[in-house]
Amino acid sequence: MITKPNKPHQKHAPLVRPNLGDFGKNELGILGAPCGVIRGLVARWLLLLDGKWKVAYVDADHREDGLSDDLLEGASLQYTDKISHKRIDFKQENITHLSNRILFNNQDLVLINGNHFNAKKQIVIIHPGKPLDEKLEKLTDVVLILLSEHARIPEFLEAHLPDIKNIPVLALHDEARIISFLTIFLNEAVAPLSGLVLAGGKSTRMLTDKGSIAYHGITQRAYMFEMLGRFCAHVYLSDKGQNGFETIEDTFTGLGPFGGILSAMQRNPNAAWLTVACDLPYLKPDTIDYLVKHRNPSKLATAFLDSDSKFPEPLITIWEPRAYPVMLQFLAQGYSCPRKVLINSDIELLTAPDVSEFRNANSPEERDEALRFFKSENHSF
Repeated sequence: MITKPNKPHQKHAPLVRPNLGDFGKNELGILGAPCGVIRGLVARWLLLLDGKWKVAYVDADHREDGLSDDLLEGASLQYTDKISHKRIDFKQENITHLSNRILFNNQDLVLINGNHFNAKKQIVIIHPGKPLDEKLEKLTDVVLILLSEHARIPEFLEAHLPDIKNIPVLALHDEARIISFLTIFLNEAVAPLSGLVLAGGKSTRMLTDKGSIAYHGITQRAYMFEMLGRFCAHVYLSDKGQNGFETIEDTFTGLGPFGGILSAMQRNPNAAWLTVACDLPYLKPDTIDYLVKHRNPSKLATAFLDSDSKFPEPLITIWEPRAYPVMLQFLAQGYSCPRKVLINSDIELLTAPDVSEFRNANSPEERDEALRFFKSENHSF
């Protein structure tokens, strides 16, 4: 009898998971000093970062003022408009790191009081008021060491961190260099850009494959693929069965461009996706360059106003990784329109250099008009 080799049983689909901590993508746990010192430092850093980035702070309630912030009796959730900000209080039942990630999805950085919570990466403070020797298990990826006045790095920390010579060390009062470190940290954490040509439409009105039309001497599919290749390290077609191209076949089927975008995000949830529709023969590389140069990674997406200057143009857009869970939430509410996501989200909205480039070619008449246009010597790209 032939015995089949044992293979590990896999219950779930092998999905690529986003690189997240317990709260968000970019976390820095601050520990080694009294909680009041940590809170004061964070307050200063937030002011000095000057509002360019969205930064959250996580701490425990120390009840220093002796006042109660308990929910109203019988309430499981309480929403309060505090005029300067909104506040939601809810009971701690079944709140896990998975729930936290949804709450902190829009944040570029989460600064965490590491005395109370774990974090993906850590900033260690050497301070006489809070010895570190009992918190070494929290130091999994130290990226910065801050020394309070007259402090030195203790021997037990040197022994615990084998690469300590490669970790930058700054004075706790050196705010300028600390802010420079945080700014570099945030810039380096910006997601890499991947390109997606949305070429999987049925071409019902055109009566032929729109991607195979050669407006520029090569198929429109290849032309758009090559255009995105100037700006993205990896480019894919949202299509199936296209030889010579890397493709992403829809895993969210029957949803049009919305499904194509979600399928790309499922393939790589850690990338930002530059999506462009295939049927835009007038679109120039300079316009894509303008979009990339004005990208705001702190927003959900960066998009142009459409040709009527009324709504965002969803098919020439950079979608940040944080857009993935938001689009899934829209889908769960019965919406599959990328434009609706943009309209109802915090995005960077740009005015295009030339909105006439947003003309698409969806019918034989529009195709013939575009072919005549590009035959003119004055209109070759």
